[in-house]
Amino acid sequence: MSQKQPTRRRFLALSSAAGIAGMAGCADRLNSALGRSDGDSSDDPSDGSDGSTAAALADGVPPLETEYNSREQYRQPGDSFDDLSNLDDWEVVQGSGEADQDVVFAGDQSLKLQSNGSENIVAQRSLSGEDLTETDLSFAIRTTTPQSLAVNLRLVDQFGSEKVHSLREVTYRAPDVGWFRSSPGVFQQSEYEPAMDSLDRLEIQVLHSMDEAEVWIDDIRSHEKPDQGYVMLTWDDGSLDYYETASPLHDEYGFQTVQAPIPRWTEQGRDGIMSVSELQERQDEGDQIVVHGTHNPIHEEDDEEAMEARLRQDKQWYIQNEFEGADYIVYPHNSYNKTSLEYTTDYHYCGGFNQSGNVNTTSVYGFDPLALPRTIGHDLDISKRCVDLAAEHNQCTILNFHTFEANNTMSEGDYEDLLEHIDSADVEVVTFDGLWKLRTDQHY
Repeated sequence: MSQKQPTRRRFLALSSAAGIAGMAGCADRLNSALGRSDGDSSDDPSDGSDGSTAAALADGVPPLETEYNSREQYRQPGDSFDDLSNLDDWEVVQGSGEADQDVVFAGDQSLKLQSNGSENIVAQRSLSGEDLTETDLSFAIRTTTPQSLAVNLRLVDQFGSEKVHSLREVTYRAPDVGWFRSSPGVFQQSEYEPAMDSLDRLEIQVLHSMDEAEVWIDDIRSHEKPDQGYVMLTWDDGSLDYYETASPLHDEYGFQTVQAPIPRWTEQGRDGIMSVSELQERQDEGDQIVVHGTHNPIHEEDDEEAMEARLRQDKQWYIQNEFEGADYIVYPHNSYNKTSLEYTTDYHYCGGFNQSGNVNTTSVYGFDPLALPRTIGHDLDISKRCVDLAAEHNQCTILNFHTFEANNTMSEGDYEDLLEHIDSADVEVVTFDGLWKLRTDQHY
């Protein structure tokens, strides 16, 4: 185990949090930026994009219902880059594409892309004269074929160098999740950094391994980059392995993490699962305990009233047990659909996930509040690459773990190696509060 003193990391965390708060003109919100919830309050809460309170950052145990629909409030962040109202600039070079005035996210039409059988889809437009230095992009997307699909934004400069932003997964299943915004982080780039002020073209690539693929793209927007990269460590199911093994490592480095326990397992006192008092102890140490809820795929709920009741009752358990992260949610089995998203906004501001076994990162200013991406923390090299890309491109990687005995989680030794790697990287470890603070900053 590394013998680094946590005081150094805590000092860096405080300094970085002050920078986060300063960008929002709210330097007294250090606890929220750090993801801490120690009862300190502020007389100057963070403002949303329209001047309203970013309510999820409120101190203490949250109310049952949200104050606003976060997906509506923050559905069009940043500046318009291409609203796709005129497709004359676009060329579909593989597959087929057309304007669609019936399936639209914003404006009068979207770009509908389809594969001709199992081939991938590529649409492109010129970027001559555009300067995307220190700029991220986001887009609205809808698909009826989400099962095995990746969507890339490929930026190519005039010299042939490329940078590829990639949403690696939408969902493992077939349900329609409706429109959502994606702002994927960099997945890979060529050996030579592309000249972002001398660009040639933007490509939308739809990669898939199905008999067909159908995707709509709309409302491409641009966003400034933050000053650094971010890492969120998320642990699902509330395992005792976390409490006994992982949390002492986090405390050594001064890292606050996100835990999503399953209420029924906790109440049953199931072997290998943390108790309420142990979860509360970790909250006191700075971890954020968020909603995981009933551990069944929510997209399988046929009754909308039952779906809404489930979301309400799940959150109530976290409130009753004084978990201050109850405004955030981690979907059990990464399961959700269009209907569940509509009800989720009544109780939660931020969460997800679109989960992949490979690098699956996001920008911090352009993601859909309830459709965040994350990467399964099963492989040390992939997880390190996530951290390195977050540091290099000032984006956020959300890494997910369960228990060290599971095949979806790296070994204890590898995990300790990962934490040391994070500690040495130019990134800040945040909880949902820190990420949501960035996303709801009034400038973005």
